[in-house]
Amino acid sequence: VEDSSEQLIVATTRLETMLGDTAVAIHPEDERYKHLHGKFVIHPFNGRRIPIVCDEKLVDMSFGTGAVKITPAHDPNDYECGKRHNLEFITILGPDGSINHNGSQFEGMMRYDARIAVEEALKEKGLYKGKEPNKMRLGLCSRSGDILEPMITPQWYVNCDGMAKRSTDAVRKGELKILPAEHEKTWFQWLDNIRDWCVSRQLWWGHQIPAWFATKKGEEGVLKTDMKNNDRWVVARNEEDAFAKAVNLLGCSKDEIILERDEDVLDTWFSSGLFPFSVMGWPDNTNDFKAFYPTSLLETGLDILFFWVARMVMMGLQLTDTLPFHTVYLHAMVRDKDGRKMSKSLGNVIDPLEVINGCTLETLLAKLDAGNLPAKEIARAKKDQQADFPDGIPECGSDALRFGLLAYTVQGRDVNLDMKRVVGYRMFCNKLWNATRFALQFVSDFQP
Repeated sequence: VEDSSEQLIVATTRLETMLGDTAVAIHPEDERYKHLHGKFVIHPFNGRRIPIVCDEKLVDMSFGTGAVKITPAHDPNDYECGKRHNLEFITILGPDGSINHNGSQFEGMMRYDARIAVEEALKEKGLYKGKEPNKMRLGLCSRSGDILEPMITPQWYVNCDGMAKRSTDAVRKGELKILPAEHEKTWFQWLDNIRDWCVSRQLWWGHQIPAWFATKKGEEGVLKTDMKNNDRWVVARNEEDAFAKAVNLLGCSKDEIILERDEDVLDTWFSSGLFPFSVMGWPDNTNDFKAFYPTSLLETGLDILFFWVARMVMMGLQLTDTLPFHTVYLHAMVRDKDGRKMSKSLGNVIDPLEVINGCTLETLLAKLDAGNLPAKEIARAKKDQQADFPDGIPECGSDALRFGLLAYTVQGRDVNLDMKRVVGYRMFCNKLWNATRFALQFVSDFQP
């Protein structure tokens, strides 16, 4: 604690992040720390003056020491705390996972090497208080298995307040109907609490963001990753328009300007939100657009009511001033017999053609081997398929499958598809067929 010999003890599972700490939070009603309200602590490595803030939303007095280190640039909860208390956001990691120039003597170390080095440095200073096991959740990359590191990077956002308000008003006024009506609650829950929409994605495929970063030739130190230079971005329909805007922005000739287009692509849901009118030739007022937009009915799954349906409605109202459709019909989700969403990695996806025509267990397993799943997921999927379909999928025919799906719809939102029930409906259809053939023997003037 500043101007005293008192120490404020904090605990963390990611020791290296203390290099980016900009506050220590305590609960305002914690009697142990009331004398520290409004005071500061000094960072042990860089001498940074760190405020002690009171935050009842973040701090649990009964957990740990009751004092929480705040790293707004590397933790979602700390980020919200940082916004509440107007804290500094210090990024300590580079894109490759190494400690950057904000890491004092640890600069250049990889994050886990830095974790060990920070621990040793604290021991040397006599500030290390011990270590104990702590259960926690870790975000893992689905492709590489690496532990994900939260960090702030510049992104593109769309302010959705006005669009969301028009979308909720359309439902409340009856201009847009959502069926079944029970899903209106989900609609209002999402859109009445809308946040800015991050539309930039670091992916290979997609619509490249139409934004260019403008600099002058020979200009140094103007980095596009530094948000202080946000005014250097120009958004345009094409590079020619971007150059024209950059000339006005920088006050120089085109020959003196260097444009670098953002490599990010638009969020998939942004691109698909344009679907109802972009396929008709928008932004041009084509004959197709005049004839076929807006449409009337959208039928889709309830799980993408916000992700896709709401985006189509918001963007339709914003860009065409018209609802893209007047009715949304949400069908039930077909899941496996245990209620799990069908997933290739779980091996529980049921192909309707395999139900209609039948399929052996060997064929099911061979399809997994021919796919692109990692070996670990293939092994798990095979185990699940062997348990669910030890004798393969029996031939049921299209009528039995249709009958089974229709019979399931009476139970509510989800269809937990059990193949044994479909097989039962196949037998029922067979009985119905045989009964009809038997009855027709005694009918001479029947006209189908």
